[in-house]
Amino acid sequence: MSSPSPPTLASANVRREPLDAANNGRAAASACNILKVFNYFNWWGEPGQQSHSIKNLSPPSQERLEHSLTEQPYDTGAIRPQDFLAAEEKGKTVLYLAYGSNLCKETFRGKRGIKPISQINVQVPELRLTFDLPGIPYTEPCFANTARRDPTEPPASEKEQTLLTGPQPNDYHKDRWKKGLVGVVYEVTPIDYAHIIATEGGGASYKDILVTCYPLPTSRTVPEAPTTPPFRAHTLFAPLPPPPPITAMRPQRSDPSYAQPSARYLKLITDGASELGLPAEYQNYLADIRPYTIMSPKQRLGQFIFLAIWSPFLVLMLALQAQYQDEKGRSPKWLAQLSAAIFNGVWTSYDGFFKDLFGDGERTQKCQHERGEERRYGRRRGWFRMSRDKSKGGLLDEC
Repeated sequence: MSSPSPPTLASANVRREPLDAANNGRAAASACNILKVFNYFNWWGEPGQQSHSIKNLSPPSQERLEHSLTEQPYDTGAIRPQDFLAAEEKGKTVLYLAYGSNLCKETFRGKRGIKPISQINVQVPELRLTFDLPGIPYTEPCFANTARRDPTEPPASEKEQTLLTGPQPNDYHKDRWKKGLVGVVYEVTPIDYAHIIATEGGGASYKDILVTCYPLPTSRTVPEAPTTPPFRAHTLFAPLPPPPPITAMRPQRSDPSYAQPSARYLKLITDGASELGLPAEYQNYLADIRPYTIMSPKQRLGQFIFLAIWSPFLVLMLALQAQYQDEKGRSPKWLAQLSAAIFNGVWTSYDGFFKDLFGDGERTQKCQHERGEERRYGRRRGWFRMSRDKSKGGLLDEC
């Protein structure tokens, strides 16, 4: 008979399980966002309905908004599709808060096939928009997410922020919005909400939470403190887990604000904000976010090699998820661990090899030859370039 494990090891495993689940969940959330990228380019499946043919809807009834104040969040890991079906047969609906690429009609209502009953633009002071879900370096560095925000804390002015933190030369404008999350609440059927949960990775990647929403008045600006009657809506939340041990290799970046979203992904968000008629102030903020841009042939080569190595594994992961996910969109434990391992490998190879050799795959970098004189070498002086940094008096490789 084998002896029991030492108590210290058992207790360590118990403490580690929530962290593993959280990181595996974020890996699943990233995988689902990558699947949306594949679907966006129609690499398989039928094209979705075009956004110009999708009309905006009227807002939910006041009775429905008031009823939301008594609702409870769903347990996405335990609720069954039969429960959603039973709720739909009773005529119930779900108020779902959308943000990020789900603002885009072509994505949410076209390619994903969701058919909302009504919609209303809202402000959510207790949440803020982030871009901290890791994607694929050099191609889709990050995806949109939300984080908790203290709505009672007054926003610092730009001047006060500069005095507190100093000038930010590498500020890419993602974190400049200080008035809480702005988005749209869709009233959807329970079956459609079950589909939303499943296509976002089920209970493995996000948890359902209820947040307080305030209808946005017709205005070009977003109020500092909302005054409209509140209601509550469901949204899917993937919180940033605590920092893992140094020895762990997980799909979590040390600085959640470092990566820039791609121009393709940002366009989905800005197009959606325009289609929904969100306040001009918020649209200007979104339009001012700077996307990740490849600035050199060396980065382009790194992107090609990186995708050549990792695309087969990513396609395999997505195919296995499509094959083995259950009716609630959850992957079996072994597949969740495999997905996390693949993402660990993606980001470990980038951090340990590609970034130093080929350049930054998360954040736009300036070419060093912009600081000095440029010279070309090779056939017809077009193979590669070197630049002389006048401040250092030496030659630098093109970045």
